[in-house]
Amino acid sequence: MDEVSRLVTVLRPVRAGNAFEETVERLLQVIKLGLVTEKLPPERELAAQLGISRVTLREAIRALQDAGYLSVRRGRYGGAFLTYAPPRPRQEDELRRAVVDMGTDDLEDALTFRMAVECGAAQVLATTELTRERRDTLRERLQAVNSANPDDYRRLDTAFHLAIAELTGSALLTASCADARLRITDLLDAIPILQRNIEHAGVQHAAIVAAVLARDPEAARRAVAEHLEGTGALLRGFLA
Repeated sequence: MDEVSRLVTVLRPVRAGNAFEETVERLLQVIKLGLVTEKLPPERELAAQLGISRVTLREAIRALQDAGYLSVRRGRYGGAFLTYAPPRPRQEDELRRAVVDMGTDDLEDALTFRMAVECGAAQVLATTELTRERRDTLRERLQAVNSANPDDYRRLDTAFHLAIAELTGSALLTASCADARLRITDLLDAIPILQRNIEHAGVQHAAIVAAVLARDPEAARRAVAEHLEGTGALLRGFLA
């Protein structure tokens, strides 16, 4: 599944009453989750996907340009290019301030939400008869994240987790999983990437894929739950 296809599964039409605000929200989501790596799709395609006018889209892009997320270039090779960089790992006192700003209750709520939707997605996918192409896509996402270098790890980890929802074919489930990830992505980006944790996560990622391909929904649920419990523990450890 290429970058454009992944965007189609996450971006959904915005409501007319708050078209500008919701367009900004949708664009920030795909930017922060790393679903685009260089520039946004062409205006015509993006406006059609979001169900908005190109005027509204341009206003949203201009707002994100002013906020430092995008750089707009005109001409044949132009477009809206990403200038956003994920936050680097921060000092312990800064991390504590970050979780204080978020609120412990909000963090626990976000982790619970993520647990519910991602475990559900894995269960659904494990009951789905996948085409060879979709099975190959899942294996490719697994191989990509498990061989990622530290600079690309968070982005490819997000792509792997979203693939589980995407491959169910449910746009609502995919959007929910993307929303759940977005709620904690700034905190994940801000904590150090530990090699031991990457290795452990790789084993867990493989277990998730094995359970899905074996069409064992309960094993898939358990594998995702174990993995997310580890991520939650790591966040709590750094942010306590």
